[in-house]
Amino acid sequence: MMALMTSPATIRNDKRTIFGWAMYDWANSAYITIFGAVIGAFFTGTIMTGDTYWGLSGEALFSILIGLGSIVLLLAMPILGAVADYADAKKRFLRNFAIVGAIFTLIIPFVPDGQVALFLVIVVVSQLGFVAANVFYDGFLPEIASDDTIDRVSSKGFALGYLGGGLYLLLALVLIFLSSDEPGATLTETLAARLAIFGSGLWWIGFSLFALARLPDDPEQTTEKRSWSTYARIGFDRTVATTSKLGKFPQLLMFVIAFILYNSGTGTVIAVSGPYAEDTLDLDLQTIALAFLIVQFIAFFGALMFGALAKRIGPKEAVMVSLVVWIGIAGGAYMIPEGSATGFLTLAAVVGFVLGGVQALSRSLYGTMIPAEASAEFYGFYSVFSKLSGIGPLVFGAVSAATGSGRAAILSVALFFVAGLILLARVDVEKARASREHWQFDGPDAEVV
Repeated sequence: MMALMTSPATIRNDKRTIFGWAMYDWANSAYITIFGAVIGAFFTGTIMTGDTYWGLSGEALFSILIGLGSIVLLLAMPILGAVADYADAKKRFLRNFAIVGAIFTLIIPFVPDGQVALFLVIVVVSQLGFVAANVFYDGFLPEIASDDTIDRVSSKGFALGYLGGGLYLLLALVLIFLSSDEPGATLTETLAARLAIFGSGLWWIGFSLFALARLPDDPEQTTEKRSWSTYARIGFDRTVATTSKLGKFPQLLMFVIAFILYNSGTGTVIAVSGPYAEDTLDLDLQTIALAFLIVQFIAFFGALMFGALAKRIGPKEAVMVSLVVWIGIAGGAYMIPEGSATGFLTLAAVVGFVLGGVQALSRSLYGTMIPAEASAEFYGFYSVFSKLSGIGPLVFGAVSAATGSGRAAILSVALFFVAGLILLARVDVEKARASREHWQFDGPDAEVV
């Protein structure tokens, strides 16, 4: 039976390895910033040639599709993570899914106006590549960092991601500001948006290759090669076995539920900000892109500052601080007057400050609660938890469709932050970390000892 890969001492806390790992966040962040700043608004303002499609506004349709796509993905992610652990193939899976996501991103700008269904299918596949690659990217974290450095390493990844995404968004924003919809203009706003989306795919592929060259190679196979169906069965069996044991680890389970709740709020804000600003606040693409640029650059410092705050007061407490601010953000978004670019940009600055902190510290806090020998599988579960957070955009879309406005929908997001904050306060982090010693893995099986 093939043994699970263990982390050599030579790569744990190795500066070159950590830098390469963090640079993948730099690579894919161009896509995620363009997704929030351009793709959503491009869909509602360009691809949607009518006011409604299937009886839904562009804002409601986009948020519902993103939520449904997230939930569809949740079944596959932990199985893929388990397969990668057992097959010792994190790097290969990371590379392949990153390439798939980037290629479909390159296809997005070629979708003609009015082709709503085609556009949404291509966007969902690009999201699949992004999310699946992140399972294996996150799975490296417990292998390259120790408990005393994992918060700092995770924060560094997010910080470089925000910086890289921000730099790319700055280039895209320059392109968008140079565009014009005046008659006879060569560079129209629509063309600028399409070029920005295409460039994010190129950025993703190019810097992914740079990052992958610095990550440790998958080990040589020590047993005969197995078929994909065999690995899928192994992955499924391990996933079921591990899931069945989670109830015996109440602190880890409580953190997971809290994360699902508050991440539903942050995920909704990221996914629907562009459509909300374009559809409900009636803001133009330049203002929306500028807001996301502000988020990116402030989030770079926010991730580092919250990493320092976590060192001082603890990662759980630092996340709780950020959640209090997120509750205020939801209320502020509800009160922004229509057409108020200043209000939207001010709120974007606040979002940037707390976004990096809640994401980086949640990931690293989770990493200290799970067994390192099955990190990809458990980060597969982490991805499932993230995809369960797709209920946030679904709730937003449902409330928006029911009320005819995104304002009540955005206010409902605050409930996710409140519930997550209450539950997170009850988590005993030290007990959760101690529980790692009670997991035992043997091939496809996991048992509590």
